[in-house]
Amino acid sequence: MKRWLTIIFLLVLPLFAFAQDTGGGATGVNLELSLNGQDGVNDVGVGIQIVVLMTLLTLAPTIILLMTSFVRIVIVLGFVRQAIGTPTAPPNQVIVGLALILTFFIMSPVWQRINEQAVQPYQEESITSGEALDIATTEMKGFMLNQTRREDIEFFLSISQQGPTAVNDLPLSVVAPSFLLSEMRTAFQMGVIIFIPFLVIDFVVASTLMSLGMMMMPPVMISLPFKILLFVLVDGWTLVLQGLVESFNF
Repeated sequence: MKRWLTIIFLLVLPLFAFAQDTGGGATGVNLELSLNGQDGVNDVGVGIQIVVLMTLLTLAPTIILLMTSFVRIVIVLGFVRQAIGTPTAPPNQVIVGLALILTFFIMSPVWQRINEQAVQPYQEESITSGEALDIATTEMKGFMLNQTRREDIEFFLSISQQGPTAVNDLPLSVVAPSFLLSEMRTAFQMGVIIFIPFLVIDFVVASTLMSLGMMMMPPVMISLPFKILLFVLVDGWTLVLQGLVESFNF
């Protein structure tokens, strides 16, 4: 339990850096409050860390939305549901739950490196909380930058009035929105590809009904069973999830 709380603490703390970036251009966390740390080390005291951890646990959903693979997965799964023509099946709880489970699998290598390079050394008191935060932030930024288009980064650099910046020096205030924009663009591109075969079925069914003179028959009533049957026969969910996993750059 202590290890998982520490991992959550290190994953939530990058939002402090994000707030500092948007406010005054600072790139790190600078907390003046201290309980003298442990063994005289110049670090944030344990009591302050506990207060910060309990306060920022409410921001954990924001981290999942902004800094992981969740956005792309949940949007694509929503497109699959709409393309089939069943807007309420599977329900939203199933879609979000499946997206969360797949997110944990995709992000596990990143979180494993954070655990090995930041959490465990921090628990062994070989590094301070600030150093652990820098390591965790670097790992998360590395994952996001691998999925982000250069054009999106340049766009947010321009609107933030920052000049050309090295990749390693990019602040979270630029990386996070650039990553989110790239994820939405990629998800919509995948959604278009998913819609194409189902649109073909709709066109074929509508043309057949019109040629038979059954113009009053809603095409959806006839095409829906065929779309579901096609999706089941090709093992659609497995193909979609496999394509989602392979779409991420590690």
